[in-house]
Amino acid sequence: MSVPLLGLAATQAPSFGEVAADTRADQLARSPSWDGKRFVNALPTGTVRLQDSWKMVKAYATNDAQVEPTEAPPLAAPSPLEVQGDDRLRITWMGHSSMLIELDGVLVLTDPVWGERASPFTFMGPARFHAPPVALEDLPPLDAVLISHDHYDHLDYPTIQHLAQGETRFFVPLGVGAHLEAWGVAPERIQELDWWEEARVGDVRLVSTPARHFSGRGLTDRNKTLWTSWAVVGPHHRVWFSGDTGPAPLFDEIGERLGPFDATMIEVGAWNALWGDVHLGPEAAVGVHQQVRGDVMIPIHWGTFNLALHAWDAPIVELIGHAAAADVTLAAPLAGGVIDPAAPSIAAYWQDRHARALSTASH
Repeated sequence: MSVPLLGLAATQAPSFGEVAADTRADQLARSPSWDGKRFVNALPTGTVRLQDSWKMVKAYATNDAQVEPTEAPPLAAPSPLEVQGDDRLRITWMGHSSMLIELDGVLVLTDPVWGERASPFTFMGPARFHAPPVALEDLPPLDAVLISHDHYDHLDYPTIQHLAQGETRFFVPLGVGAHLEAWGVAPERIQELDWWEEARVGDVRLVSTPARHFSGRGLTDRNKTLWTSWAVVGPHHRVWFSGDTGPAPLFDEIGERLGPFDATMIEVGAWNALWGDVHLGPEAAVGVHQQVRGDVMIPIHWGTFNLALHAWDAPIVELIGHAAAADVTLAAPLAGGVIDPAAPSIAAYWQDRHARALSTASH
């Protein structure tokens, strides 16, 4: 089979999902972010600008950073995950952007990725650095799953297939519901939201808030679904989850309308100046935390997959310094670690790597 035919056949695999523009045209057309063919950002993004393409090729060819650990990073010991109170805030980092949030009696899981690879294939693509700290079948009953966008490291086919067997409700950006339906999630359990739309689970509001990113899982569906960040707002606590995003003034409005937040979960990894329009990196992430009026910052989107050119632990190594300089409080556990925003801490393992980097730089 020729390479083009092989690629065409691959896109028919169920892991690629369903093209949303054909199945939800009326709903998409009502969005202010829809230009008639695809979703667009308020600020222009080139993702990787054409004139920089050769720079990127050269950067990958000459990169000597340790992009993967020599051994799996340690995991935190499992903790009880059941909801323990109707006025409690507790957050567990499951790795990458998967966060289990217990907030005011509601249990929410963000961007669940338990698959072995951030890829449509089982035999190629970025593989996990560490096992999931908790097995999918050991998760307690979930009230909601939040999806930020449809990239493979945020929307995982085998994970959704497993979660589809339960009664969990899914809250997703416009168009993403087509993927979930194709993978077995009942339509009545899916709610698709545009920016600033919201849903409720009990007394907790789930608000879709703007982001600056892009979407797509195949060769022909670029930006056919929306991307979003999420605010989870309860009667006692509120948190903000960035999903994937680049820097933008729009975060000030999120802070004004929905902040201040007890905790923010903000992407810090898979960053490079060549794609700085659509990813933050450690320094910009600290700025976004301040824009949305966050109290405790929890770094996400790092330490699980090799998705960029930087050293695998560079996000946390650099973030600790940037946060200290900005007087921002960090909570950075090992994967599987539980975060109490009232008593935040940084795991000794990450503090040690930060100290080593400082020591190396001084010699």
